[in-house]
Amino acid sequence: MPTCLITATNRGIGFELARKALQEGWTVYGSVRRPEMAEETMEHLAGDFRPLVFDVTDHEAVHKAAGSLSGSLDLLVNNAGVIGPSRQMPLDMDFVGFAETLAVNTLAPLEVSQAFLPHLRRAASGKVLTVSSQMSWMGYRKSDTIAYRASKAAVNKVMQGLATELEPDGIAVALVDPGWVRTDM
Repeated sequence: MPTCLITATNRGIGFELARKALQEGWTVYGSVRRPEMAEETMEHLAGDFRPLVFDVTDHEAVHKAAGSLSGSLDLLVNNAGVIGPSRQMPLDMDFVGFAETLAVNTLAPLEVSQAFLPHLRRAASGKVLTVSSQMSWMGYRKSDTIAYRASKAAVNKVMQGLATELEPDGIAVALVDPGWVRTDM
C-alpha cells in the first residue's frame, strides 16, 4: 500500500488530496497544527489516515514528526501555504507578514522535504510534490499580493535546486499549480 505525507490536511486542497488518496487505498500521514484539528480531520476522512501534529514553521516539531515515522514515504506533498499579509504592495509592505509568508510558503517546504528525506529514500521511488501558483510566474506582471507571489517564485527555485540534488537518488521533485481554488487560505 503506498504511503504519503500531505501538509495542512485539515481543509482546502490538503483535505481533498488526503480524501482522494485514502479513497485510492493510500496510507496518509496528514499534518495539522493543533490536536483538535487532528480529531476533527479524522472524523471527516475514511481510511488509513494518520495525523501528525506540527506547524510547518516549527523546526523542532517538523523534525520530531519525521522522527516518529519508521517506514517509507512514497510521496511528500508540500501543500501548506498562506496568502500573506493584508498589506503587501511594493510601496506599502507589512515586512513582518512578508517574512511569515516566506517562512510558510518557501522555507517550510524545503525543511519538511529535508526532514522526511530519509523516509523518501526508503521508498522504491520517492517523490516530492510542492503546491505553487501561477502568480509566481515572472511574466505575470502585477504588483498586488507581492509577498505571496515572491514566496511562490522562491519556492519554485528552491524546489528546482532540490530536484537537481535528489536526481542521483531517483527521487523526483515537481511543482504543481492547481489554479484558483475557493479555500479559506
